[in-house]
Amino acid sequence: MSKMQPLSALVEAYHAGQRVFGENKVQELVTKQLQLPADTEWHFIGHLQTNKVKYMATFVSLIHSIDSLNLLKEVNKEAMKNNRIIDCLLQFYIATEETKFGLSIEEAMAILDSNNYQTMKNIRITGVMGMSSFSDDLKMVRSEFKSLHDYYVVLKARNFENHDSFNVISMGMSGDYKIAIKEGSTMVRIGTSIFGDRTY
Repeated sequence: MSKMQPLSALVEAYHAGQRVFGENKVQELVTKQLQLPADTEWHFIGHLQTNKVKYMATFVSLIHSIDSLNLLKEVNKEAMKNNRIIDCLLQFYIATEETKFGLSIEEAMAILDSNNYQTMKNIRITGVMGMSSFSDDLKMVRSEFKSLHDYYVVLKARNFENHDSFNVISMGMSGDYKIAIKEGSTMVRIGTSIFGDRTY
């Protein structure tokens, strides 16, 4: 996660070999994208409003935070306008904190079973994402990560058994990524470990 980090820090990371950056504000994402080389891969990680999708639809590589059918429809619409297929992750609510966003497994199944989803040609669901509780209770955090892995297994068998592209479990940040990896994470979102603490 490169959110709230100065452009100079991203440039330094780029020249050290880093090519994937994640942002959680669309305006910041667009601004930074214009100033880094074209081979940089941009992920959007954070609650996404439908009216903001159009600003990043030309270049975003992966949207981690699909938490409604309406948002998925908007991403598909904007991807179609730009003759692209945009990869997306279904975001699940796995934490105990009410401030987190995400789907239940039942809501995810309903989206995947819907006629709307079946007709979408410009998005590709490539996995799942979740954010654990901000807690020192490592047993609880581990349990939350395990639940996300379980959701992935269920959907892989139910909806994506023959889709090799459905292979992402995005979970774990700088403070808990080691636990996340042990519980099956294939993509960790670390920023503080690379850039240091953010200045808010």
